[in-house]
Amino acid sequence: MNIHEYQGKEILRKYGVAVPNGKVAFSVDEAVEAAKELGSDVSVVKAQIHAGGRGKAGGVKVAKNLDEVKAYAEEILGKTLVTHQTGPEGKEVKRLLIEEGCDIQNEYYVGVVLDRATSRVVMMASEEGGTEIEEVAAETPEKIFREYIDPAVGMQAYQARRLAFNINIPKELVGQAVKFMLGLYKVYVEKDCSIAEINPLVTTGDGSVMALDAKLNFDSNAMYRQKDILEYRDLEEEDPKEIEASKYDLSYIALDGNIGCMVNGAGLAMATMDIIKHYNGDPANFLDVGGGATAEKVTEAFKIILSDDHVRGIYVNIFGGIIKCDVIADGVVEATKQVGLEIPLVVRLEGTNVKEGKEILEKSGLNITAADSMADGAQKIVSLVK
Repeated sequence: MNIHEYQGKEILRKYGVAVPNGKVAFSVDEAVEAAKELGSDVSVVKAQIHAGGRGKAGGVKVAKNLDEVKAYAEEILGKTLVTHQTGPEGKEVKRLLIEEGCDIQNEYYVGVVLDRATSRVVMMASEEGGTEIEEVAAETPEKIFREYIDPAVGMQAYQARRLAFNINIPKELVGQAVKFMLGLYKVYVEKDCSIAEINPLVTTGDGSVMALDAKLNFDSNAMYRQKDILEYRDLEEEDPKEIEASKYDLSYIALDGNIGCMVNGAGLAMATMDIIKHYNGDPANFLDVGGGATAEKVTEAFKIILSDDHVRGIYVNIFGGIIKCDVIADGVVEATKQVGLEIPLVVRLEGTNVKEGKEILEKSGLNITAADSMADGAQKIVSLVK
């Protein structure tokens, strides 16, 4: 789950991580009022969307007076920002962060993620702040320093100090940087983050160390124990189909293709998308109905797939283990009748009660193409769609 920058900074502030003062605004008038309340000589008007690269897309402006705050707010609010993370369709800006300006001396990068190779949390830092960390990794990897954290004891002060010295934080500010890094690590662990990234971390003319930007993403599977974080969820930033899928405990991710996929099991779903691509087709989604799929789940899955206007055919690929093939077949038949399916449908069933499942499909009298194998089904749906 993603949240906005201003929400991330609210969380960081609670953990003693220094951030600039700022206020969220949903209208031009609110933006001007926020700038008045902050009383800063310079204000920063920042678009709030769930994507990086906002500055390059014109979503971050520095205002020297209230008139400029108003002008920039009018310009950015309602604008569709297209960045390298939004895709060509972009995202509409519906809220702003109005933040006090600061006297930036140096910019750094600090991020916390899980390193799957070592099964440990790692804090990364670089003096190349304000730059995409992927670019730094590709062009100057020697400028990225890492501290792997023992889960039994957590991040230690000496590790934070070593990072601060490695990225050339001024000596007189190392103490602040250590406090900052330890706080960031605590946020990552206690709030079940999947990433906690500060880019840039800045030192200022008045001797402060603070997060000029903040990106916090969270493990969706842990939200049952993070009710306060769940309240930050902005449904307007998410795909409506993915929101609908979550109501029925379906794992759905929209893609750019035209072949809808309905599969049980994440591994099988990925293999299904791969084999569709192998036969020169393009999957329109990742959709895992799970091991305990019911006829209702299958019906809702069909509706979600068909809500994508780009879908020109559907491939159902089910291995009956926990769930039986005849139950899936009943669901497919019921869903096909309910939605009045008019596009090609290919179904491959294998596993428990596969014979009964195939009989149900055959006797339905519906336009359903049966497949004998995963490859056979992929070939058939690609052919029918083309």
